[in-house]
Amino acid sequence: MDDRARFFAVCDVSHETMQDIDAYVRLLIKWQARINLVGPATLDTLWSRHILDSYQLISLIPDSATRIVDLGSGGGLPGLIVAIAMKARGRGRVTLVESNGKKASFLRIVIQSLDLPATVCQQRIETAVSTLGPTDVVTARALAGLEQLLSWCAPLLKTGSVGLFHKGRDLDKEIVEAAISWRFTALRQPSIVEQESWIVQVMDLAPR
Repeated sequence: MDDRARFFAVCDVSHETMQDIDAYVRLLIKWQARINLVGPATLDTLWSRHILDSYQLISLIPDSATRIVDLGSGGGLPGLIVAIAMKARGRGRVTLVESNGKKASFLRIVIQSLDLPATVCQQRIETAVSTLGPTDVVTARALAGLEQLLSWCAPLLKTGSVGLFHKGRDLDKEIVEAAISWRFTALRQPSIVEQESWIVQVMDLAPR
């Protein structure tokens, strides 16, 4: 079974969603030749390393969520994958925060080509979060330590909101360090892609 087939064996998606993900992958590979969107060494395992790793967030996003913000979107992982899933749900909009101009251009091309419910905010994270207002879900993948993520997310994570962050084997240490400055509830979900990796759900965020 090849890498793409493994994804569809694990994820039950519609034919339309499958077409959108395939189209996104084609665009990513095309643009990868011009700008570094993912690590070149991970292209052979793109579907499991990046697509499946991003798509595993979908089951954790509440059905009621309509405002989703993806911080440091880069090549659109997980932000564009979340937007593809929201398109299938028929509700929900994703704001992708990315300051790099070339990467922001790539994100806009994908959004336009796939008619996704998403917009690009081409600003530094510190600036963007001060203008976006409260949201339902905040996502980030391979971006920063938990303490820094919570500092960025504080204006966005209000009552009832949730942060969904990909984390590795140092999660316990990051939670302890973040708890020095922040009060929060953290629930962890084992990654279906990598051992000793997690999706951490952060709720009830407040400064100490």
